[in-house]
Formats: sequence, structure tokens, C-alpha cells
Amino acid sequence: MDHKEGAYKVRDLSLADAGRLRMEWAESRMPVLMQLREEYSKTKPFAGYKITGCLHVTKETGVLVETFAACGAEVAWSGCNPLSTNDEVAAALAQAGIEIYAWYGQNTEDFYWCIDRTIDTPPHTTLDDGADLIFRVHSAFPHLADHIIGGSEETTTGVHRLRAMADDGKLLYPVYAVNDAETKWDFDNVYGTGQSTLDGILRASSVLLAGKNFVVAGYGHCGRGVAMRAKGMGANVIVTEVKPTAALKATLEGFRVMPMDEAARLGDIFVTATGMKDVIRGHHFLSMKEGAIVCNTGHYDVEINLKELAELSNDVRTIRTDNREYTLENGKKLFVLADGRLVNLAAAEGHPSEVMDMSFANQFMAHLRLIQAHEAGETLENTVIDLPEELDQHIAGIKLQTMGLDIDSLTQEQIVYATDYSAGT
Repeated sequence: MDHKEGAYKVRDLSLADAGRLRMEWAESRMPVLMQLREEYSKTKPFAGYKITGCLHVTKETGVLVETFAACGAEVAWSGCNPLSTNDEVAAALAQAGIEIYAWYGQNTEDFYWCIDRTIDTPPHTTLDDGADLIFRVHSAFPHLADHIIGGSEETTTGVHRLRAMADDGKLLYPVYAVNDAETKWDFDNVYGTGQSTLDGILRASSVLLAGKNFVVAGYGHCGRGVAMRAKGMGANVIVTEVKPTAALKATLEGFRVMPMDEAARLGDIFVTATGMKDVIRGHHFLSMKEGAIVCNTGHYDVEINLKELAELSNDVRTIRTDNREYTLENGKKLFVLADGRLVNLAAAEGHPSEVMDMSFANQFMAHLRLIQAHEAGETLENTVIDLPEELDQHIAGIKLQTMGLDIDSLTQEQIVYATDYSAGT
């Protein structure tokens, strides 16, 4: 680990040139965010404000960070997962003068040390993926909340937890639920998670998916995307769920639905996408086939109970990068990818740039709205706030334009008809 003087700590600054090339590639695939950069870099609406982020340090995140900086912000950043930082991108951001504390392979102490460094100087807004930064402020540095105008949250898991905090009256500042924007959850969560999860599985295992029994735990937007892409690769997809409506959707979309106790005996590959702990646990491992592969694409590493797996095992070894082999007491071998952390980020590169383009456009606009409200003297309630639907349509419209696509518009008569309750039959 390089211990450099200055406001950053990264793995190796000599990786910066490679990281810059990664970010330039992402920029070429993120036209919406680049359009926002071009527009707002002229007026610099974030000048005089500090934005602190805790989000996966990927090439796409690098583009977002530099967009904030180009539009006047002081930016401080840490990674939101110990195994998701791209060291090349972290080095490129540090070389460009961004305050950043992030490297691949952190332990828990490192992880929170990095978050704490980003708030040594209090931020004006916070940007989260999983709400670790927000929780850190609330639990360890609540006095900082008086200085914070507001924040934003990228993930389903984080939004759920923040809504619970708000319902209990414990949320100390307003937070935009970026995850709940349609141009985020219906694209990033579905198409991004679906493709990048399979990418991570293939990089860590190189197995053939066609013909495999592929178990997806959870049929929310992320699970739906994984199931869709696995089916497209020829896998026989099985879905496990606890929510009746989600299970019904999976059934009507052609997937087998059953409890995990039953699926554990059938699956060749398991992916958890629930946000809940202990989805796969001890007795499931014991009933799995020889050679079964287990991984997680939910935010935290608690969905697979690795402690129970270790207790059932006689031997553990790394068989290849991001792939750990567990030999059970009965001699059976199981394989866990990325140590149960986000397989799409730990074993691959995360979501494709094209879908992160819209997600990060929403992040940019959320922070712009927070700053604009502050400067206008508006007081936002300390709760979780949805972004307006018209912003979704605006971002989607820009995306269509950059893809060379056009759509119809309602005529004035159609606009009138849409709300004319007297028209009848």
C-alpha cells in the first residue's frame, strides 16, 4: 500500500494512466452525464460546496466524480465495498487532484477509516450506495448533520433502511432516493445487474451456463435482470421468493418457483439478490450438489452465511481469482465467488457504462436540486424524497436522442382528451 502525503490514499499512483484510459472509455459511453458536464461546467453551480461520496470506485464513478468537480464542487470520495474499488481508477482520480481514500481488498477497519477521512472536513451533501456514509454520520458524527444540506442514495437496500430511519424520526437530513427513479431502477437494476452479474460469474469460474440449473434468490428488479440474462444464456432458471406477488411474476414469466430448501438440491449455480441475510445457510450447503457455485449480487455480504459454511468445511483454498473452494466434512466441494460480496463488482467491472449514465445523471440532478433549494432558502423535510417524474422523462429523452431515436408527441387535442372526464363513449 502506498502511503502518500496529501489528501488521498490509494493502492499505487503509478496505475493512474491505465485508470485514465478506463475513464475515457466510460465517458464515450455516457453521453447524458457528459452533456450535463458540458452544460453546467459553464455556470459551476457547485462552486463553494463539498460533496462527499461513498460509492463503488469504478470507471463510471470516476466520470461522475470528475463531472461534479468540473461543475465547481470540492469532492471527497471513498469506496462503499471492500472488494469493488478499481485501483487504476482510484489512482487516476488521486492524480487528478480528487480527495479519495479507496483500494481493493480493504478490511473493516480500513473501510471505515476511509469514510471518516472524507468527512474530516464537513460536507454540504452526501452521496451513498448502501447508506454506509449516512449511517456513519448519524452514529458516530451526528453533529455534522447540522452542516449537511442533504444527501442521495443509490441502492434499494440503502433506500429501504433510510425510509425506516425516517419513519422512526431518526433521519437528520433529507435524502433523495435516486434508486427509486425509473431511469435508475428499471434500467440499472435490471439490465445492469443482469449483465454484470453473469460477467462476474464467468470471469470467476468460466463455466458453461447453458443447461445449468441456475437459482436466483429474490425476484425484485435485480433478480429479474439476472434471471432474464441467465435464461438468455441457456440456463434453466429457478426462482426463490418470500413475496407472493414477486413469485407469481416469476412464474408467469416462465421460471420455476420453489423454496430454497428444494432449490438447494437442484441448483448448479446460485445467485442471491434479496438484501436479506442468511438466504443460503448451513443446511442448504449440505444438500447442494458436488461442485455447486454460490455467489451474491446484493449489496451486503450477509446473504450467504459463510460462517456456517466454514464450520461445515474441513478445507478452504483459493482455486482461482475470486473463487474459493470449500471442502465439506462429507468430502463434497462447493465454490463461493468473491467471498460472498457483490460478484459483479468484485469479480468484474460492475454495470455497463450505458446504464450507469442514467443513474449518475439522476445523482447529479439530485445534488443540484439540493443546492438550488438551499440557495433559494427552501427547507426540505428530513425524510426520503423521490425525484420528480418529469426528470425521469427528461433524462430518458436525452438518452434516446444520443441513441439516434425519436418518439411521438401528443397533439394539443390529445393532451386535452387525456384529462377530459366528460368524453365518455
